[in-house]
Amino acid sequence: MRKLKQVAAVSAAAVLITGLAACRGTEGGGTTEEGMKTDFGVTEEPCPDAVNPDNGCIYLGILSDLTVGPFSPLAPAIVEAQKAFWKRVNQQGGIGGYDVDVSTYIRDNKYDAQTTVEVYQEIKPHILALAQTLGSDPTAAILDDLKASNIIAAPAAWSSAYAFEDVILESGANYCVETMNAIDFAKGAKPDIDSIMSVHYPGDYGDDAAGGAQYAADKLGLSFTSVVTGTGVENQSGAVSQILTERPDLLIITTGPREMAAIVGGVYAQAQTTGYTPMVIGTSPTWHRDLLGSPVAQALQAAYFQSGPWGPWDSDTPGHRAMREALGKPETITDGYTAGWVWSYPIKAALEKAAENGDLTRAGVFAAAKSLTSVDYEGMLPAGAGNYAGGPSGQVKTTIISKPDPNSSTGVKPVTEAMVGPTAQGFTLTEPCYEMLKK
Repeated sequence: MRKLKQVAAVSAAAVLITGLAACRGTEGGGTTEEGMKTDFGVTEEPCPDAVNPDNGCIYLGILSDLTVGPFSPLAPAIVEAQKAFWKRVNQQGGIGGYDVDVSTYIRDNKYDAQTTVEVYQEIKPHILALAQTLGSDPTAAILDDLKASNIIAAPAAWSSAYAFEDVILESGANYCVETMNAIDFAKGAKPDIDSIMSVHYPGDYGDDAAGGAQYAADKLGLSFTSVVTGTGVENQSGAVSQILTERPDLLIITTGPREMAAIVGGVYAQAQTTGYTPMVIGTSPTWHRDLLGSPVAQALQAAYFQSGPWGPWDSDTPGHRAMREALGKPETITDGYTAGWVWSYPIKAALEKAAENGDLTRAGVFAAAKSLTSVDYEGMLPAGAGNYAGGPSGQVKTTIISKPDPNSSTGVKPVTEAMVGPTAQGFTLTEPCYEMLKK
């Protein structure tokens, strides 16, 4: 069975170009004087600007959408949060006699599969694992090589396919389950909802959410339409036209923030003449607080809800408080920071377990990750989250629904606690949800 959707050409290139050069300081492997097994991305020399100059260094890579892709408004914050997370780890002594460096091997993947393959191969010889790989399709392009090389990775994405991939350490409910919970919430808030339209990017991200929406619609006896749309604000007129033609009661939007705003703005600009005002729920990555200063802010405040796997920046958990203390008050606060912080916990847990086992090789870290039955997210996710040993049955299913609020730090405020609706509660993941989407 196919797991992550593969981009054939770039995926093949990722396997062919192995880049098996030795890492700095360890010459491709060995055992330290302290008895720690190492191979790639671990040195006895301290990290650059080391917090603990007597420690060695573990190098982690970051592949993120830093300049031109649809998630470039969020990605820099994700990276900064991960830097702050690992600085805190280093300030607490590091892991197994090593500090962790996530700054040296940061690369811009531009949310593009081919670019992701290229920058991944560039840093691969020098890293132990990936602290971040942003995007479902870009991650799919390097997946075969990650598996062949025993390189674990924290995805900046929530594809349901990750439940079937041992090298991927996902956090939070996947897009599929998140959307089921969103629809149960919507049906509870507006029992007269009879029709749903999923407007989404193609690929693992959009199709996964659409698969969950279709499943929920079938279970609830609602009509369902899937509309694929591309990136770019200027490319949303077709989606807007189809929405206005079919007039669904509920829109589930799975795009980037700018595209979501263009779609909602386009629909609500016609509201006075059409009388049509649908409820809108955007998948977690559709929001950015700067939208509250945009021309469509009024429409978003009237219609938009955001679904998400955890609470936003202002939430009161030990992990959120630690994050805010570590980051201070950025000039523009987005939940990219929150996501980057949360995504770092399972990599930390895997490294700690591997260090306890005396094996910081890639294979050792991979084995440690596979053995995890829970991860301490400091309250940002529920107890029992991070059960990678449990495979698909170990997946977290909780979702929080938020509403735009200009008085909150990231522009959204929860209107629910973490919840699992009856549709998701009764759902068993047996294949990636995008496989279930009826084309």
